[in-house]
Amino acid sequence: MKKIVFDCERMKYASTGLYHFSLNLGSALMKKAIEGEEALTFFVPPNAIGAFGKDLSYLKQHSLQKLYLPSLKEFDIWHATYQSSDYVPRRNKKIKVVLSIHDLNFFYENKSEKKREKYLRHLQQNVDRSDAIICISDFCRQDVLQHCDTHGKPVHVIYNGTNSLKAPALTQLSYKPKKPFLFSLGSICRKKNFHVLLQLLTQNNGLELIIAGRPDDLDYLEYIRQSAQQLKVAEYLRILGPINEHEKSWYYSNCYAFAFPSIAEGFGLPVAEAMSVGKPVFLSDKTALPEIGRNMAFYFRDFSADHMQNVFLSGMEEYIRNDMHTAIREHGASFSWDKAAGEYMEVYRSLY
Repeated sequence: MKKIVFDCERMKYASTGLYHFSLNLGSALMKKAIEGEEALTFFVPPNAIGAFGKDLSYLKQHSLQKLYLPSLKEFDIWHATYQSSDYVPRRNKKIKVVLSIHDLNFFYENKSEKKREKYLRHLQQNVDRSDAIICISDFCRQDVLQHCDTHGKPVHVIYNGTNSLKAPALTQLSYKPKKPFLFSLGSICRKKNFHVLLQLLTQNNGLELIIAGRPDDLDYLEYIRQSAQQLKVAEYLRILGPINEHEKSWYYSNCYAFAFPSIAEGFGLPVAEAMSVGKPVFLSDKTALPEIGRNMAFYFRDFSADHMQNVFLSGMEEYIRNDMHTAIREHGASFSWDKAAGEYMEVYRSLY
């Protein structure tokens, strides 16, 4: 029996991309394991005990394990699902380590050189300990090969899947837009670049802008609100904070268009989610986003008001004229957790 530890430590942060990555990939991996020959154990924070089923095998995570992980003698594979994880087996050299790398966004964000060096040093330590590396886009893979010494280890590209959307539904407390609306989703932080979308409201006063996500940077949240006041579009902006899965599905399904002007993404799960319901998608042309959206999305090459307005109007015209709804849905469906899990299992098996 080959035993695999699937690290879900980042599930301690709900309503994040890494939470859904762990949940969806872990659930799909269970279906790919060969019964009687392969077994999964989930390394989870206390809030995620039972997330994959009550009768499964769990290792409970706590912060002291950054220094001393539990005994792993019975296990063959440790899958570190986050590139900067502190929970990597370093003393037990017999267990093979698979490392998932989502991005090297610290090179694209406004970080000091000292912080970049710190993040890169920690990433390199995890790369050194790994036996196989998996990147979630080719853009990410090229970044890794450029900035890290992989020592000739295999560096695979496995795309994320599209998260299965729940039934669209709002609660009595949910915000229901009164006008057609643009939707955007992600942690509220500067790299997401949400504030540039306000420029679309200055010339499209028939639209609202709804932004949902956990507020990671309160200063940036305030900056968005102040910018809306200065542009005199505050009445058309609604920042929701975290939303549940049914609400998220409703906003995707009912939005006029989805917009995601992020300047640093290793993949961009919300892009695949929005495409899964056939919505027109407007993205920045930065980092991995063109690789994911391909010719099924429309791209902001810069963030000047006139350019963004031209891209938006011409994109919506093309979407309607070419009836792109079905083609976009099919592209979104090409990102499959079932497919991804099969590819991850093949990486595990290459190390047995």
